[in-house]
Amino acid sequence: MNLKQLPRQAALATITALALGAGVAHADDMVCNGRIDAVAIDGDVKVPGNTACTLAGTRVDGNVKLESGASLTARNARIGGNVQAENHRQLSLAGGTVGGSVQLKQGGGANITGVAVKGDIQLFENRRAQTVRGNRVGGNLQCKSSRPAPTGGNNTVKGNKEDQCARL
Repeated sequence: MNLKQLPRQAALATITALALGAGVAHADDMVCNGRIDAVAIDGDVKVPGNTACTLAGTRVDGNVKLESGASLTARNARIGGNVQAENHRQLSLAGGTVGGSVQLKQGGGANITGVAVKGDIQLFENRRAQTVRGNRVGGNLQCKSSRPAPTGGNNTVKGNKEDQCARL
């Protein structure tokens, strides 16, 4: 092989892979304070305090963690681990999957709609409107001490529907 042609062949291979829809993988953890589209992330995603993150068709192999005051919008995201927030501002999960649990504590609002959650959905002591509708939950649906109480329905839960979520 002619060494002068090597950079050209590598460039052609990269262009071909991108044209055929090969996804871009990001190793390790990522910080999101904007938008992440349909890429694969091999680690966790952290949403820093008082910022907003959008995951659009993103695959996260680890957890998604929101710091105090952070907001997350995830549409058709595939999250391998947990979605965790304490003192968050707002969370919206629409479609997609969560391989672990969704855990929101002492935060703001939430809208969880049409998501397949392998573990639990836990909403504890949150202070804004929360909607939980049309989800498939492999564990429990647990809601305690939130004001206002969560609303929604049509959730399929393999475990128990508890406390404020008993009728959802």
